[in-house]
Formats: sequence, structure tokens, C-alpha cells
Amino acid sequence: MAGHHLVLGQMEDFLTGRMIDDTHDERYRQMIARLLVTDKGFAKSDIESNCRLQVRAGEKRGLLTAAFLVRMKAKVVILIHYGAGSLVTRHRPALAMSRLVAPYQVPLVVVTNGRQADLLDGKTGKLLGRGFASIPSRTELEQKWETFDFAPLDERRRQIESRIAFAYEIDDSCPCDDTTCRL
Repeated sequence: MAGHHLVLGQMEDFLTGRMIDDTHDERYRQMIARLLVTDKGFAKSDIESNCRLQVRAGEKRGLLTAAFLVRMKAKVVILIHYGAGSLVTRHRPALAMSRLVAPYQVPLVVVTNGRQADLLDGKTGKLLGRGFASIPSRTELEQKWETFDFAPLDERRRQIESRIAFAYEIDDSCPCDDTTCRL
């Protein structure tokens, strides 16, 4: 057992080809990676998986993991946050993470538990769509490119978002969760 995940053996990571632990959560993440490449038209090199992000709340620090960052033209355009359970409870911390993984607001945020997905506007948090079909393809993102605002976020806003992410994902995490880490 790794953390609270039942390890079912080993599997090949779709994006990297490395052998990784086969868990129920990892099977969902692999399904999402395949969807991004085979159905949505992204290259494997456009997708970064298991992205570590340091967050801070005052003197407290921790590490979070974003399931995927999808890049185009050297910019992160989609952050995908995976977590078991209710999607609604993951919206706010995913939006906070999308304001920390780059110096600008990531335009689109996907929150998923592997069975369902919500697509959010990164800037407003507005629900743009439900289901994996709502995740835009590479072609659709190219057509929308000019509408994306990559203006830098101010440091005060980033500090607030870091506190929010810490409160939701670190303070409220299960002690055996191996996707977060208190520093």
C-alpha cells in the first residue's frame, strides 16, 4: 500500500512510458491522459503530469500535485485537478492552483474525479461545461487563443490563492494522502 491507495501492481505511464504503481486513481489519470492525446489532439509533449506546486499560508508550507498541465505556445492553457469524490468541493482549490502554477491566470481549469469532469473559466470560476466532452481540443484552443489573457497576477493575489490552496488541500488532507506534503 502506498498511502491509502491499494497498489494493484505496475503499469506503464501513457505519457512517459515509465513503469508506475497501478492504483484505481492512477487508472483514471491514465484514462485522462489518453483522452487528451487521442481524442483532443494534444501531443504527449504538450502535457505535463503530476506537477508539484509549493503553497504557503503564513509560515506553513506544503506541496500539492496538479494531475496535468496542458501547454500550447509555451503557455499553460489548462490545469487539470484530479481528486476522488465531489467535484464542487474541488472547484475553489483548483482555481487557486491555476493562479499559482504560472505567473498568469491559467485560462481553463478542469476538475475531475475520473468519472465526471467540470470545465471552469480560470478567471471567473464560471462553469463552462460538464463532462469530458466539454474539455476543448487543441484545435478549439487554437481558435480561442486570442481571447486568452496571460497578464501577470500581482503578488498579493498569489499569496491569497496560496493560502486558499493550502487550507483546502493541505490542512484538510487525509494524513495518509501521498499527493500532498506538509513541509
